[in-house]
Amino acid sequence: MGSLLLDRGFAGLQFDEEVLGVKKAFMWIGISVGALLVIAFIALSVMAGGPKDAVYMVRYALPHMHRGNLKVGDAAPDARVFALSGTETFHIRERTGAKPLVIVFGSFT
Repeated sequence: MGSLLLDRGFAGLQFDEEVLGVKKAFMWIGISVGALLVIAFIALSVMAGGPKDAVYMVRYALPHMHRGNLKVGDAAPDARVFALSGTETFHIRERTGAKPLVIVFGSFT
């Protein structure tokens, strides 16, 4: 009878070690995911100009972003844009006649 209790105790010890190993694995997975989220937030903050801007970008801009249905060769949607001078504005439809029009989205400064 004593050996039976000893065997059950040993099996319980192995079970506890397995549970502890699973808990450690989940802990390290959680730490890794948390670290990746922090790194992603820091990178987004650098790209957006600061942590406050990154939060606003995620909160307001990302839900409204979507992939459009324009394809190569489609006419550009009409919009009012700034000229290179920065003060003059024009509609895209005004400049799509005789000469090619290049529109650059982004900043190259």
